[in-house]
Amino acid sequence: MSNNKIAILGLGYVGLPLLQAFSRFYDVIGFDINTNRIKDLQTSFTKNTKSELNDVVFTTKKNKLSDANIYIITVPTPLNEDNSPDLSKIKSATELVAKYLNEGNIVIYESTVYPGVTEDFCVPILEKISKLNYNQEFYCGYSPERISPGDDRFTLNKMIKITSGSTPFISDFIDDMYKKIIDAGTYKASSIKVAEAAKVVENIQRDVNIALINELAIIFDGMNLNTNEILEAAETKSNFIPFKPGLVGGHCISVDPYYLSYKSKKLGVNADIINVSRKINDNMSNFIVEKTIKILNKKKINITNSNILILGYTFKENCADTRNTKVKDIISQFIKKKINVEIFDPYVENNHDFNFIENPFFNKKKYDCIIAAVSHDHFKNYKVDDFIKISKGKLVLLDIKGMYNFSTWKL
Repeated sequence: MSNNKIAILGLGYVGLPLLQAFSRFYDVIGFDINTNRIKDLQTSFTKNTKSELNDVVFTTKKNKLSDANIYIITVPTPLNEDNSPDLSKIKSATELVAKYLNEGNIVIYESTVYPGVTEDFCVPILEKISKLNYNQEFYCGYSPERISPGDDRFTLNKMIKITSGSTPFISDFIDDMYKKIIDAGTYKASSIKVAEAAKVVENIQRDVNIALINELAIIFDGMNLNTNEILEAAETKSNFIPFKPGLVGGHCISVDPYYLSYKSKKLGVNADIINVSRKINDNMSNFIVEKTIKILNKKKINITNSNILILGYTFKENCADTRNTKVKDIISQFIKKKINVEIFDPYVENNHDFNFIENPFFNKKKYDCIIAAVSHDHFKNYKVDDFIKISKGKLVLLDIKGMYNFSTWKL
């Protein structure tokens, strides 16, 4: 039994699994500003957990943080409207922790940032408010999250966890902490900045590769060639890296590149490949809209007041996460063109932003066009007859994710 007590700030898809894992070895405080979230967790955690766990406290009360000596900050780091990093939440969390920071305490960040945010942005805040000296009276670490929502293959304990600390001793201490909860093991980075950089590189690499395939898909579409068939042929080469075309949204791949791009601009370095890749991927929603209109025109379907059904709204398959979903951009453009849009996504409750509906295959409404936007497993069972039944006239099915062999068009 350890005498250390951990406070985790932010109990979303990153913070909650951490709390559950660490509570097997430590007393844990789960802090969140969302009162309803805390009430739900207090009920569900008490009902579903086992007695061998250590003490867990869920709270919105800031003064409860004074009981901890290790703080883990997992708050979101989104973008501003100009795609610059929005560090407001990490700033607020840091200011809060600083008020309760005592000598010997450790502050660990898991939020995605550009290299230098922990030590160049957060540490000065901690020092100023706490009146303590960094690496003499308090310490920091950085361990980037790698959770993939909705994918059981990539849960917290199944992926190697990068760890880092502000001194060799703290680095070892933090690494030992995470080793207790990560079955896949840990990788101890040489510094906090290296760990921060590794996180953004992971997602920038994917963004750049997807952008390449998206650009190829646009080129091949103009040549009336099937991109997926071409990729299948190319994948027979032993060292070919498999990526698929598609919409790039979410809280990581579509965000992290802007963080490093912002930092590079401050250094006077042009992040050309990163920026071009972001532009290509951000513009894919425009390409989908333009392609849909071309197909409808070719089918002699009047665009104005036509009815389109979109299957899927989340940023990725088999999860309820809608952050930065590019399907939203597609819908917004259709609405501007006076096209009627209905969305069916079994993972998303009607948030009143758009016209979400119950399962369209159970009603009698018919659509001029259907767009399969997200490859939820739920959608993969549909047959051609299912789509024909809800189609007005001949089936027009645009398949962004390549789920069906009977599609009118595939990306």
